[in-house]
Amino acid sequence: MTTNAVDLLAIAAHRDDVELTCGGTLAKAARAGQRVGILDLTQGETGTQGDAATRGAEADCAAQALGVHLRLNAELRDAYLANDEPSRRRVVELVRATRPRVVILPFPVGRHPDHRIASELGRDACYLAGLAKYDAPGEPHRPFKVLYALAYREDPVKPSFVVDITDCFEQKLRAIRCYASQFHGAKAAGEIFPTGQDLYELIRVQSAHYGSLIRKPYGEPYFCHETLEVGDVLQLGVGSL
Repeated sequence: MTTNAVDLLAIAAHRDDVELTCGGTLAKAARAGQRVGILDLTQGETGTQGDAATRGAEADCAAQALGVHLRLNAELRDAYLANDEPSRRRVVELVRATRPRVVILPFPVGRHPDHRIASELGRDACYLAGLAKYDAPGEPHRPFKVLYALAYREDPVKPSFVVDITDCFEQKLRAIRCYASQFHGAKAAGEIFPTGQDLYELIRVQSAHYGSLIRKPYGEPYFCHETLEVGDVLQLGVGSL
């Protein structure tokens, strides 16, 4: 199990969710020498286009494009996600197996029920994984930090911070392009990038918007509940005036 240990783990409902919301951040962490993993909760078997086998091959292609070290699948039911005991036990097992320090989850508000449930299920599993007497395989482990990817939000939730993904933006696009069954010629990507111009132009525009908030070409936004600590105010980025 220790060979599956990662520093950063992104958990999402569907194959392609992490590429769309936090792919640049994962690629950046992997480039920096951190061990990075992805946990897809479902196999995408109920998607309108493609099937589980096709989505699996696309997910492998995307993982290679991002340079992540590990991609797992919980094999829960697509479009039927539930924050129930069997599902929590399965995700606890995988959190214990990967032992991440930081976990990225979907934001807990969204119109797709799988996204909302994935957020709640992931957070509960991260907590339960640390309970020594919780009945699931593996040694107890609780991640230090839980972050929420904001990229698919349409309402104005102010990010707690934005990650500069400028150097990894094209890498993020290459990973998304692996999902040809979902996105070839697409004008949207569900609620993450709703209907509009060409999908890849939408991704570029949104990433440029969030990048502009930190005075960088491209960025990915995140929310966290905790107040962030600053050790040295003289090292703060983003000018005020």
